[in-house]
Amino acid sequence: MKRALLISYYFPPSGGPGVQRALKFVKYLPDFGWQPTVLTVAPEHAAYPDLDPTLAEEVPPSVRVVRTRSWDPYAVYARFQGKAKDETVGVGFVKEGAAESQKQRLARWMRANVFLPDARVGWVPFARRAARKLVQEQAFDAILTSGPPHSTHLIGRSLKRRFGVPWVVDMRDPWTDISYYQDLPHTAPARRFDARLERSVLSKADAVISVSDGVGRGLHTRAAIRRYETIPNGYDPADIPDVAAPPRAEGRFVIAHVGTLSGQQHAPGLARALARLAAADPAFRASLDVRFVGHVDGTILAAFRDAGLGDAVTAFPYVPHADAIAHMRAADLLMVAVQRVEHNEGVTPAKMFEYLSLGIPVLGLAPPDGDLGRILRETGGGSTFDHEDTDGIAAFITQHATRVARGDPAPRPDATALRAYDRRVLTERLAALFDALL
Repeated sequence: MKRALLISYYFPPSGGPGVQRALKFVKYLPDFGWQPTVLTVAPEHAAYPDLDPTLAEEVPPSVRVVRTRSWDPYAVYARFQGKAKDETVGVGFVKEGAAESQKQRLARWMRANVFLPDARVGWVPFARRAARKLVQEQAFDAILTSGPPHSTHLIGRSLKRRFGVPWVVDMRDPWTDISYYQDLPHTAPARRFDARLERSVLSKADAVISVSDGVGRGLHTRAAIRRYETIPNGYDPADIPDVAAPPRAEGRFVIAHVGTLSGQQHAPGLARALARLAAADPAFRASLDVRFVGHVDGTILAAFRDAGLGDAVTAFPYVPHADAIAHMRAADLLMVAVQRVEHNEGVTPAKMFEYLSLGIPVLGLAPPDGDLGRILRETGGGSTFDHEDTDGIAAFITQHATRVARGDPAPRPDATALRAYDRRVLTERLAALFDALL
């Protein structure tokens, strides 16, 4: 069996969507002739936004997981602000307050200009040393580095230079084109340095993969990439319990978003549409049940309160993956939103594929002609609307609220189109890429 070294900062017991991609690759690579070894950070030295120890149960017993120390800039960042570390470790500034003190602004400046390319760069020297030892101990046929954090790719670049092993860069998110990049107070030299790092990684890798065609197009504008392939996120049928869906709350119409929801993802058209429908139909108002499960920006909750819908909204904290699936299955309509930034056509949140696998209609808030809209059209799993499209969103919600009130089943996505996003099928594509590089 061929051997692959997979290097990822986020791995169980870390939670969150980024963990799922690396975990599923590790779970299914042995099915296609590749035995993975994982290099990751030790939990006691990590800066994880969330924890989900239950995910460790999916790591095959045959997989060796090597964990290293890390120097954690977030601990310094937290001490400087006078906070606990977990108060400063967030996702896309969801946990950041709107008003910052002078000390907090200075701390953010340090994070943007000292900790490059990202705040997990303190892991690189420890992981690089461990990775070199692993490669010297046993031959690897391929190396994969998964980011963000994109500092992880610096480890792969070092191994490529020293040992020449075929190296694949997995870009789960863009690097210098990430949605919140412009919110970071970089100096001009820091931005140039970050761009050089990105260009070096992308150009020196034997292959680059990303989660969508749109992300791939952006990467091609930043470097001469030797070989590129889109391997999207997906769903694992094993995560979907083969049991009846939980009983519905009688007389309720549940709209749910499961996962992190930042202020950049706020869709004013959604709050307006729901307020309009609630004002026009008291029965709809009485049945409306909006649930946000996971980290949600306060500006979004405030928008619903301002629309007179505060009592219809419930915010739940981050939950383990199995509980997240249960929340999805309890919904009548599932919401997914991309950030309202330039070049967002290629954003495809990972949760969307689990939504589709459950057969619950999806309300997409994104450019209708982008990758998210294309996938929903191809699978027949839902519809996509611009964030400001009050009329379109209202019509879509009305359609499904009426269906639920009648007791009609939801339309099922196309099974053949959906199978392309099965995690095992996607891992087979990664294994084929490794084989091709050999």
